[in-house]
Formats: sequence, structure tokens, C-alpha cells
Amino acid sequence: MNGSGRRTARSRVRSSSEADADFLRERRPTLNRHRDRSKYGSSIPLFNNANLKVVLGISFFAFFLILFLIHHLVNSVAEPHLPRAVTPFPAPKLMDLPQFQGQHMESLYWGTYRPHVYLGIRARTPQSLMAGLMWIGVKDGRYHLRHVCRHEDDLSTYGWIKHNGRDFGHQVLADHGMILATEFLKSKEDGSGYGGDWAVRINVQIDKSKWNEEFGSGAQLFFYLADESGNALDVSRENLNIHEDSLLASGSRTDIGDWQLHLKSMDNLELHYSGFRTPHFHNLSDLVEENLASQIRKHARLQLSDSSDDSPNVLVFQIIGGFPFTTDIVLVSGTDSESSRVEERISSLTGTSLSNQLKYKEQAFDEKFEKIFNLAGKVDSESISVGKAAVGNLIGGIGYFYGQSKIALNLREHVSYVSYWPAELYTAVPSRSFFPRGFLWDEGFHQLLIWRWDIHISLDIIGHWLDLLNVDGWIPREQILGAEALSRVPEEFVPQHPTNGNPPTLFLALSDIMNGLKNSEFTAMDRNEISLFMERAFVRLEAWFQWFNTTQSGKQMSSYYWHGRDNRTVRELNPKTLTSGLDDYPRASHPSADERHLDLRCWMLLAAECMHSIEKLLDKETKPGKNYGSTAELLSDYELLNQMHFDDAYGAYFDFGNHTEKVQLKWKEMEAGQNHAARQLIRDVLERPVLRFVPHIGYVSLFPFMGRIIPSGSWILGKQLELISNHSLLWTDYGLRSLAKTSSLYMKHNTEHDPPYWRGPIWINMNYRILKALHHYSKENGPYQDRAKAIYEELRSNLIRNIVRNYQQTGFLWEQYDQVKGKGKGAHPFTGWTSLVVLIMAEAYGTI
Repeated sequence: MNGSGRRTARSRVRSSSEADADFLRERRPTLNRHRDRSKYGSSIPLFNNANLKVVLGISFFAFFLILFLIHHLVNSVAEPHLPRAVTPFPAPKLMDLPQFQGQHMESLYWGTYRPHVYLGIRARTPQSLMAGLMWIGVKDGRYHLRHVCRHEDDLSTYGWIKHNGRDFGHQVLADHGMILATEFLKSKEDGSGYGGDWAVRINVQIDKSKWNEEFGSGAQLFFYLADESGNALDVSRENLNIHEDSLLASGSRTDIGDWQLHLKSMDNLELHYSGFRTPHFHNLSDLVEENLASQIRKHARLQLSDSSDDSPNVLVFQIIGGFPFTTDIVLVSGTDSESSRVEERISSLTGTSLSNQLKYKEQAFDEKFEKIFNLAGKVDSESISVGKAAVGNLIGGIGYFYGQSKIALNLREHVSYVSYWPAELYTAVPSRSFFPRGFLWDEGFHQLLIWRWDIHISLDIIGHWLDLLNVDGWIPREQILGAEALSRVPEEFVPQHPTNGNPPTLFLALSDIMNGLKNSEFTAMDRNEISLFMERAFVRLEAWFQWFNTTQSGKQMSSYYWHGRDNRTVRELNPKTLTSGLDDYPRASHPSADERHLDLRCWMLLAAECMHSIEKLLDKETKPGKNYGSTAELLSDYELLNQMHFDDAYGAYFDFGNHTEKVQLKWKEMEAGQNHAARQLIRDVLERPVLRFVPHIGYVSLFPFMGRIIPSGSWILGKQLELISNHSLLWTDYGLRSLAKTSSLYMKHNTEHDPPYWRGPIWINMNYRILKALHHYSKENGPYQDRAKAIYEELRSNLIRNIVRNYQQTGFLWEQYDQVKGKGKGAHPFTGWTSLVVLIMAEAYGTI
């Protein structure tokens, strides 16, 4: 509710109170007059005994009636009805299932759950004790403080090369000749507090061929602790000397009890510290920079002040050492218990003991990776290393977020903003640098890998997403929760619109999991937990499906279109369809309710098929109006699909809508105020649009192929294979283009400042789905089986070779790849759906 609404509510409460006061004031003179008349000797009695009982009864009833009305009025004003958009779905939460409590919850309590920083540790709780790493790097001859993952830092590479998602990770960061390796290990031993203990090993070296010795022969690291609950952190002493005592800090929390932070190293290290009291945690690097700047001004030295604010809830420890050096930092919890065995636990998480445990965890990761993906006989060793890094940084990039989404409600004359309920989200992220938060349509692709790696983590993540469902069955497509996440997003992109959807890709992973159940690919215990999960999830999935089926349906039966396109834009060449996930992919030039979007229709088929399979697993009765089997049959009706979306002239499937090809961007002089004119690139429509197919061959055209709707013997299948393999359309030596070279919008800017995004570059998520379909048709008897197999093998080889080559040259997986030279483009590292290259290597398209 906005501010004016609150003021109105308060005024209404006050006015009712004033009315009651007026009522009392009016009644008092009347009573006085009655008493005066008696006083002056009136012989007429006011009431007889019978009447007195009746009046008292009526008065008693009226009194309570008035009290009830006042109470109802006050409460109806003080507690306004929540808008439906921010009302939670009324069903038991998935995260309240017993399988997500107890040992499971505790085992995942601590983790590297702050993916937006180079090294960040926190617990899965709204107000956590957090830890992180900063260091001073050199770029362009100047010192810079590293902390938050940023493209501008220009690191040669960074990312978790191995991470198991639970208690181990190994990361390498290369910063202009300085190489940092960070390793993370968790341990749960007798005497430790909730969630156990954790250790971080930091090793710093230099590549002499890249390091400029003018910038010294040592490194400066800054390791910090911050308590979001505001609990005070205690520094062990003013003069830190790890050779005398390893204790750096201590404190106490309700979740983990008393805790201690220790640092041990065999190298000669110099330590300094600074303590801060702050309610803000998204800008901790600013506090460090300000403290260092102050010390430089006062004492001409680059070191922290060795002082602290009163009751600090942030402690930063500066670690100075000459190249190379290694340090182990340990947090032990539950140190207040009688059986805490602190020294023993510290010893087991430092030095040789830590080295041995890390080595064991590395080997366990390698063995699990090979067992799951079985790459040894399918790709070379270089590709396997890239595959491990892809899985490692996807899993290591899983984050925990807590906060409230900002929701935009479109009212008649203005937009009002309201907050979603406070919610937590445990999720993978597309990119630690550029998109370090949850994205609904990305997450379904992430889970195609994660469920194979750890089904329990995958169900935990999917459960968190489904618990975000509102009463209408809508989930906000981008989750920007908490101050740290908000600090990375421009204000105008924060609000989420409850009329807008996003591809329901979670059904991709759920369908795979259901297939795994059918093929007995899980243990008996896992099968039971998956079934319990599906049982509770079903009502939420049903609401999600029905939201799409009602709010995104088109004019014709079995037609759908993405809502949210701007039909009044004067700056966009083709109004974007952000809700589809394909952003600037060409759609009808003039958005309208007459549109039929092919991709959404196919997403709905996937969802209906998945719902039907869950329905059969749970042996549920079909409800009126919710027959998923019938819906799937309707949406997979080949003849109906062709009537609505197939263009015989092109031999391709298309969207349908109000469209003209004769649209261009043209420079025009526009009035800019105060009699000034400015040149702007404005949309210029040269002919009246008509209802027709939208003739752009690209990823959307191939959705029926991806969905394997086309019969294996149909000539249309042969035509799709021709489109895919045609060098003048989609085929490149690096993967399939998103849009054919023949399209009028191929590689065209959408506005003056919006370069082409889904108008040519190669995207791995769509190539994976196309490969999956090719693999399917290569196994199906028919006239095109051999052709499908040949295309499959060549496309798979091209994708793997190009992604591996780029990783070796640049140190990163990329958001997209150039369709001309194959060079990585966009956000990096992008170990979101680009990590699907591992499944491409493994040829895993639906089973473990």
C-alpha cells in the first residue's frame, strides 16, 4: 500500500473515534435533563419495573453491537486486505517437508552462498554470520581492492574448478600475474555447534612472466567476518601475532553458540585489523577503502588502523605476506560446550590434516564426476577439465538469498509498488559477475545438471522456487532479494510485474526426474523422497500451470502468447518479449491479443506432459477442467499445430500475429524541451501490418522439433533438418545461430543502445535442446534417421570444440558465442546454462 493509502486509513480511524466521542457528549445533557426533571418533583415515573428490564436488555445488546462494529471497522482499516499479487499460495510449503529438515538442513547450513563476491561464506539463515575475502590487485599501473565479482577487474580467470555443493570447493583466481587458490572445507565433529565448523585455505603465488615487480614482492589480503544480526564481534587482542596465538576473533550467536576464528600459517605473516559498526553489508569494501585511505593520509602506510568502533559487528583482518604464502583460516562453533575440543578441531582443519582432507575431497569429486558423466571414453582430457570447471562453478555458485521482491501493480492511472512477503531462496545463478541472483527460466536449465549431481540439493532448490508461488499461481521471474542483490541491479529493473510470465523450465528438470523414476535410476530412499516431494508440489505445480493456461492463453483454443510486450513503443525496431526469455528475438511487429507464440505453446505441452506423468505417479483422479493428459494430446496434435503455425512456403514453423516486415529505425529531429531539438533513432513503420505468420527462421521455429512433436516419417522433419544444416540459415562451425542470416532482423540493433542479443549469436541452452531432439530422431526408425545422426554428431563436436577452445584461451565459459568466429561474448563466467556442455559431452539427454 502506498503512503496516501496509509494516511487515509489513519484518518478513517480517527473519524470513527470522534463520532463515538460526539455520541457520548450528546447523550450526557439528555441524562442531566432527566435528572433535573426528577429533581423538580415530577410525579410521572420514567420507567416501570417491566419496562426497565426490557430497556436494560436492549441497551446491553446495543452496547455489544456497537463494540463489535467499532472493532470490525478499526481492524478493517488497520489491517487492509493484501493484494492478490503479494498473497502467498495457501498450501503447505515444500521446504517444511521432513526430508528438508534435520540432518539435511544442517548439512547445508554453511556454504559459499554469496556468489557475487570472489569468496563469500554464509549460512542458510536470514541474518547470518558472513565471511569473505578481499585483496589488493594491480591493473593499469594502479592498486585496486578486489571483492565483488566484476568484469572491470579484468581477471584472467576465476571460478570454482571443483565444488561438491556440500562441504568442499577449490577455486582459482588469476589477477594480472597474481594467482590465488581458495579452498573451502566443512567439518561436523563432536562438540561443534549447529552446522559444524569450516576452514578456508588461501594460497598466493605469482606468475613471474605476468607480474610487475614494481608493485612489490608480496600480497595484501583482507579476510572479514560480519554479523547481520548485529551481534558484537570481539578481537582477541590489539597486537595480533599468529605465532603466539592463532585466535583472531570470537563471538556468540543463537544458532551456532559461541564461536572462534583462528588463523594459522607456517609463513611469516603480518596482521592488522579494523572493526566497524554498521547496519549495511553490501558495501563492506567501501569501509575498508576508507580506512586504508585514512591511514595513508595520516601515516603514509597501506595498512588497517588496528582499531575498532564500539561493539563492532564487522571485523576485517589484513594479512600481509611475501610471495608465495599459504594461510589457513578456521571458524569453530559451539566453543561454549563442555566437550568442545577446540584445539583438536582447529588442528584437524589446518596444516597437514587439512591438506590430507582437501586431497581426499578432490579425489572424491573426480570419482563422482566420472561416475555420473562417464566422459573418459567420449571426450579428451582437456574437455574433461573444462567439464569439471563447468560443474564446479555452477554448483559453487549456488547462493542463499533473503528479502522481499518489489512488485509493480498497474492501476488505472498509475503504477503502485508493493512488497512480496519476506522469503528465502536457495538457487543457482547464471553468472557470478553479471547475474548473481535467481532467474526463473535459467533455473530449469541449471537443474538439468544439478539433479544428476545431487538430487537432494536439486529438490531443495526447486522447492524454494515453488514456495515463492502467489495465490494466483505466479512466480516473480527475477529474484532480487536483500541489499547485496539489490546493490547490483539498476532501480528501474527491480520491480516485477504479476501479469508477466517466464518459460516454465523447471518442468524440464522435473520431466527428467520423472523419467529417472520410471527407469529405476534412484535408490529406494531417493524414490520415496521424490514421491513425497511430488505429492506436496503437485498443488503448486497445478496452480502454476493454470496461471499460464488462463493468463497467457490466446484467442484460439490451444493458442498462447507472451503478455507484457509494449505496443506503444516508438524506439524499438521490434518490441521485445522479455517474458519469453528470448528478449529481442523477432515477433509480430505490432503486439496484440491476436498473437500466437509457438515457443509458449510448446512450453505448455512440456508442462502438461509432466503434470500428467506426476498425476499417474501419484495415482490422482482427473479433476474437471484439469485433464493434463487431454491437454497434452491437444497440444501435441500434429495437424492442429501445422494449421496454426506451419508455413508451407518456407517449410518452417512460425509465430502468428499483426505483422509487417517494413519497419526500420530512422534518425529524426525530436523536440527536447526549451526549444532544443535532438536527433533520436525512432521506429518508422512503412506499411500497415496484417495478421500473418512472422517469417523469421530461428530458435523459435525449431521448438516443435525440440519438443519431438514431428513424426519421424514426416517430410516436415526432413525440412527441419535442412533448415538446421543450411549454412545460409542457422548452421555455423561453432553451433547453431539464434536467427537465420536471411532474417530481416539478423544482427540488427533493436534500439540505438540495444545491440542484437537473440538475433544471431549462439546460445548453448537452445543448442542442447536441439541436440537432444537430433539424438532422439537418430534413434527413431524412419527416412531421416541417418541424416539426423550425421547432423547430431557434427553439431555436438562443433559445440564442444568451440567451448573448450574459448575456455583454454580466455579462462571462462561465456553467455553466448559469436556466430562468425566462435568467440565468447557477453557475461562471463557464465556457468549457468552454458554448463550444459557437460551433458553434451556425456550425451545425457534425459537419463543419468
